Amino acid sequence: MRVKIITFICLTLLTISCGSANLPQTPTDTLKTYLQAIKKKDANKMKALLSEGSIKMHENEAKAQNVSLDEIILRETLFTSDQKTLKIRNEKIDGDNATIEVETAPDLFDRVPFVKENGIWKIAKDKFADEIQKQSDEEMKKLDDKINESRQEN
Repeated sequence: MRVKIITFICLTLLTISCGSANLPQTPTDTLKTYLQAIKKKDANKMKALLSEGSIKMHENEAKAQNVSLDEIILRETLFTSDQKTLKIRNEKIDGDNATIEVETAPDLFDRVPFVKENGIWKIAKDKFADEIQKQSDEEMKKLDDKINESRQEN
């Protein structure tokens, strides 16, 4: 009986240690693992690599469109499953936050944010969406300012 218990404990520890070796250790590892999941259309793996805020954002989107969360996740918009190469640069880690610059078009790089949750680096698509919204708001403000200036001149 003792042999069975010791064997069970050893196998459990081995499984846990092997499983944790597969966890992404850096934001770059997370990104590469995420891209592999996209290519395999593995929604569960993709969800595991997205931040809690990103999952909530996608849940709201799924509810609004009356579709499943997996369907939204599989509609990946940052990267495509047929993307052959991915150029990344400038991984920057600041505590539990990080960014990586990813080439989205020739010589055009977007900053992809990451957050560390429960010891795992996860893609923070919600922060990416917030940044795009902020840039859009700034551009709209500039346009409004120009329109108002033009009206005042007339």
